[in-house]
Amino acid sequence: MADLLRQIEEEHKKSDTPDFQPGDTVRVAVRITEVSGEEQRVRVQPFEGVVIARRGSGLNETFTVRRVTHGVGVERTFPLHSPTVDSIEVTRSGHPRRAKLYYLRNRMGREARVRERVPAEKPAPTEPADETPEPEGEE
Repeated sequence: MADLLRQIEEEHKKSDTPDFQPGDTVRVAVRITEVSGEEQRVRVQPFEGVVIARRGSGLNETFTVRRVTHGVGVERTFPLHSPTVDSIEVTRSGHPRRAKLYYLRNRMGREARVRERVPAEKPAPTEPADETPEPEGEE
C-alpha cells in the first residue's frame, strides 16, 4: 500500500523545482485566474521575498515566503508541487543558522537581513609533476 502511494506521489511531483532553503531570497511566479462574466483570464504574478520556513515532505511540502511592502510584512505559504506555482527562481542565497526564521517578523529594515552565503571556492587543479626532470640548456 505504501509503495502504491509513493508511486502516485512521484507521478504528481514537479521535477523542475530548484534547491533552496530558509534564508534564500526567491521569486515565486503564481498563476492567478481572473473571472469576469464569461471571460476567464490567467495571468502570472511574481511574489519575491525571503524563505522563512519549509515544512512537510513529498506532495505535502510547503514553504513560506515573507516580504515587507510599504512597511507592512506580508507572508504567503505555497505548496511546493502545486499547479498554481508556475516557477520558483532563487535570486540570492542566504546563510542563516536556523531552520525557521520566524524571528524576522519582529525585525525591521537592516536588522531583518540574512547573511549571504559565500560560495565555496574550489582549489585550482594542480598539474601532476613530471618525475624525470628535463635537462636545461642541452639541445
